[in-house]
Amino acid sequence: MHPTISKFLLRIFFFTGVAFGSHLLVLDYLDKPLFANKIILAYMVNVVFGIVIFIFLFLMRQKIKNQIGFIFIFASPIKFLLFFALFYEPYMADEVFSKIEFFTLFIPYILTLVIEVFSLSLWLNKME
Repeated sequence: MHPTISKFLLRIFFFTGVAFGSHLLVLDYLDKPLFANKIILAYMVNVVFGIVIFIFLFLMRQKIKNQIGFIFIFASPIKFLLFFALFYEPYMADEVFSKIEFFTLFIPYILTLVIEVFSLSLWLNKME
């Protein structure tokens, strides 16, 4: 496996693992159900989407060298729309989008997005 991909995988698994654990600790502290609101699925889907996008860009790096940033910018909202479509119905079943549901949706999304941007910027700077 290429070191760029290995480092990305290490980052995304480590930081989302720490965030997931912290998220559960906060929910426990607040006496909220730990595994409600599809929290495991939220983290897993974001990690998988992030890995797929990053590896796709990496594998296509020679063919789309000058467009990688634009493709990433295009892929990020698609990732959000797919993620939102997957979770919209269960979250809106009671017609209320609670704070817990909001944080369960956005913490893993924002975290994986930051990791993707950071890793992509490191990799693109090395390419130049």
